[in-house]
Amino acid sequence: MLKSLALPVWIWIALVGTPFAISIGQVLFKISSRSLTSMDAENLFKLALNPVFIAALVLYGGVTVVWVFVLRMVPLSIAYTFMALTFCIVPILSVWLLGETIGIRFIIGGTFILAGLLIINV
Repeated sequence: MLKSLALPVWIWIALVGTPFAISIGQVLFKISSRSLTSMDAENLFKLALNPVFIAALVLYGGVTVVWVFVLRMVPLSIAYTFMALTFCIVPILSVWLLGETIGIRFIIGGTFILAGLLIINV
């Protein structure tokens, strides 16, 4: 449990911030996918040069380095539970930024995910 670990503030920020950054990366990947019309070499080349796609890759790469430092100080079995936040954050961002919709089942499921995180980590 995390309460038994004396963690610096930056670790807490990284534990919560990493899923947020990964979620933003997922939205960026979705936005960059709009330019694809097929899975041929020309489209893959266009994707590789797409600034939104590049931003998503850079974000993922940077946050992965941060995550490695988190794993140095927090057991994987505890740290990885925070990645469950992405299952709540991505849909919320998709509503806010992409105009997608979510229903009551998402709200109930998200509540269970957050409750699970509390049960595991508090």
